[in-house]
Amino acid sequence: MEKVMIIGCGDIGRRVAQLVQEEKGLVTALIRSDTRRDALREMGIRTVPGNLDEPLSLANLPTKGAVVFYFAPPPGGGFTDPRVRAFCAAIPPGAEPAKVVYMSTSGVYGDCGDTVVTEETPLNPQTARAKRRRDAETAFLEWGKERDVPVVILRVTGIYGPGRFPVTQLASGQPVLKEEEAPLTNRIHADDLARICLAAAVKGEAGEIFNVSDGHPGTMTEYFNAVADALGYPRPRQVTMEEAREVMSPLMLSYVSESRRMDNSKMLTRLGIKLLYPTLADGMRKSPGID
Repeated sequence: MEKVMIIGCGDIGRRVAQLVQEEKGLVTALIRSDTRRDALREMGIRTVPGNLDEPLSLANLPTKGAVVFYFAPPPGGGFTDPRVRAFCAAIPPGAEPAKVVYMSTSGVYGDCGDTVVTEETPLNPQTARAKRRRDAETAFLEWGKERDVPVVILRVTGIYGPGRFPVTQLASGQPVLKEEEAPLTNRIHADDLARICLAAAVKGEAGEIFNVSDGHPGTMTEYFNAVADALGYPRPRQVTMEEAREVMSPLMLSYVSESRRMDNSKMLTRLGIKLLYPTLADGMRKSPGID
């Protein structure tokens, strides 16, 4: 990948950029304001101004022949993603990217209980957040077919790793569900996710979808306890689902109201991925600041 453009250059975008740069690729990132420009430029990342919420600001993006990694989240509210649609509409004929890798969410499958979830599992998004992601997937795939641009979808599970641990929640004493009531959740280490993004750009074909996880589902309670033990915090108190509806934030409650057992076999085989952190224990043990 000689030329890459990142839309939404946060934590994962920066990790992807570093991997691309190690292979001597040129990375450009879309930025909404100058506040992040200097930090990205210090990393050797070129920047172009543009706001996905202001379509007129997206003219002349350097997308021609580039691999685009689209990591920007949808805006809050509603059931559609106007940002994705604005980005697609801003690319004139002749300026099409070589490929688009879109980072979606496993939430588009909805609550699947203990059923194994593959890429063939019917979509059933139940939260507004997941419905916006489904809309974004649809918009990108339809646009890709119309413009002959390969689009690859990554349905990503919970991301963890340095800088992403729930320290604030632990420090503030936020509760978790009782272990016996906690649904299955799935995770992927941030470093592995960045590597998977690059593999999808190289090996993924038009319209392909990949579930992204380490293949070892657990519970949110298990995860919070593991982080608390590693960082020296008290384990969070556990509450019943009935109590959770009274004391948890709507966002946290939405996370613990759905269960999925993700199958990552397609990701491993088609993309040739060998995970650096195949289990939560591996990822915790090798994280800076955790003994």
